[in-house]
Amino acid sequence: MKPDRSTGMFQSLLTGLVALAIAFAALPVRADVMPIITGNERFHPVHARNGMVASQEAAASQIGLSILERSGNAVDAAVATAFALAVTLPRAGNLGGGGFMLVHLAESGETVAIDYRETAPAAATRDMFLAPDGKADPKLSRDSGLGVGVPGTVAGLALAHARYGSGKFSLADLIAPAAALAGTGITVSDDLAMSLASAAERLTRFNSTRTIFYTADGEPPQPGSRLVQKDLGLTLRAIATGGPEAFYTGEIAERIAASVRDAGGVMTVDDLAGYKPKLREPVRGTYRGHEIVSMPPPSSGGIHILQILKMLEGFDLAGAGAGSALHYHLLAEAMRRAYADRATYLGDPDHVAVPVEALLDDEYLKARATGIDPRTATPSSDISAGTLPRDESEQTTHFSVVDRFGNAVANTYTLNFSYGLGQVAQGTGVLLNNELDDFAAAPGVPNAYGLIGGEANAPAPAKRPLSSMSPTFVFTGGKLRLVTGTPGGSRIISMVAQVVSDMVDFGMNPAEAVAFPRMHHQWYPDILWLEKGVSPDTARLLERMGHTVKTSRAAGSVQSIMIIDEGLLAGASDPRRPGAGVAAY
Repeated sequence: MKPDRSTGMFQSLLTGLVALAIAFAALPVRADVMPIITGNERFHPVHARNGMVASQEAAASQIGLSILERSGNAVDAAVATAFALAVTLPRAGNLGGGGFMLVHLAESGETVAIDYRETAPAAATRDMFLAPDGKADPKLSRDSGLGVGVPGTVAGLALAHARYGSGKFSLADLIAPAAALAGTGITVSDDLAMSLASAAERLTRFNSTRTIFYTADGEPPQPGSRLVQKDLGLTLRAIATGGPEAFYTGEIAERIAASVRDAGGVMTVDDLAGYKPKLREPVRGTYRGHEIVSMPPPSSGGIHILQILKMLEGFDLAGAGAGSALHYHLLAEAMRRAYADRATYLGDPDHVAVPVEALLDDEYLKARATGIDPRTATPSSDISAGTLPRDESEQTTHFSVVDRFGNAVANTYTLNFSYGLGQVAQGTGVLLNNELDDFAAAPGVPNAYGLIGGEANAPAPAKRPLSSMSPTFVFTGGKLRLVTGTPGGSRIISMVAQVVSDMVDFGMNPAEAVAFPRMHHQWYPDILWLEKGVSPDTARLLERMGHTVKTSRAAGSVQSIMIIDEGLLAGASDPRRPGAGVAAY
């Protein structure tokens, strides 16, 4: 497809959304009512004029929106939302994990990436996840303290606030709503009750976790009951008073390190005291005339989203038709090639040389795409990482924020598994991550999400494990148009790429793109996963092309905000997850 055609489709979509938004803007607004939107029509985005927060949990979205309404900027709202999610969405929102944040500053036009990914303790070794027989033992990285990385969330959020906040709110101001919720308690939703019930076997292993989230008989809470997280509230208040140092040094740090060691880990208070988030340069590329800006390594997401889209650029997806067998086939073929590169070349850029420019080289990606046959699947056994030019947990959560000034935040953070290790650090209310499972325990050994890694992603002291988290911006004509991201483990990369393609190639609005049935292929295992909702006829055609097709459960929770001309916004939360919501005014 020619770039000008797709750009025209995107502009047509913008024109239609502008008309809808102008009609919305003409409606009378009662001064005494703040129009918070906590639901989501399946194919109709929420429109707003001043600010918007889209997150996986409606109460956290409202807390973020309250900051925007009081003249805070997008970063202020993002920090408040993130701390709130640690209380209201404990399986993924966190203080004890880590993540990535993209920030766009409207006045300067600058976009920055904040890396607050967890790090391995100083005592980590290359063979820390191997059994005595030399084989990888998944239990060591997933179910013991050895899998706990030094948490980065508190330091990352504090850095974002200090460098890019409006200056109108102290860190204590932004933490206060979360601390109050933890202390007084939240109403247990159906979603939270089901989540705790499904995770009960893992979580009730630890007395510190069981006493907070379950009844005296070890039963999960009932919907409508009250969940009080007293210790977490005290930890949040300590951070509000003493800043991030109150988390990384002193009593809280001592309790976290002791709990990790009690579970078989090697973390020390020195590891916590030495943690630093990092500012990094985002990765950038183009797709049919639009600029895509995403997270750099140690995220693999940004590079591989750009690779997938660039390989698709030579094919007429619009002509294939959204949801057709050819559409899904071409996506799968581009994905399997990108994920093969991931296994070989990606790791922590502070420890290994990641060939970013070479992986995004136009000629390299054109050469990769020439192997795609529009009629026949290429077996993954026939695909390896490409030869580069010589010069070079599903239980995550994402939220997107845009303010009235045009500033934006895309933030994805995680504990890895649902509730991480499942252990609360005694006396802190902080759930510990098991993020070091994202390292390659041994070359060619898959992690919990089936992703294969090599030496570039081997464990090492102070090293950050590779991640699929992919907060992403899309710019058109130099103007920010889309803020998006999702949880979903290894599927994050494929989901974000599809949302961007759905809007660019098929002219979908944010709600349509978020709700559209998705697929996934990650090289190995050599399976094309299709969500329910894809036509059985389409699945049969894909099988005839040579794909091994399986039906997957609904995956991800995409949170997208589109910026329309004249500062009008259109947002959508993924209907796949209950409790998500767009808060707007």
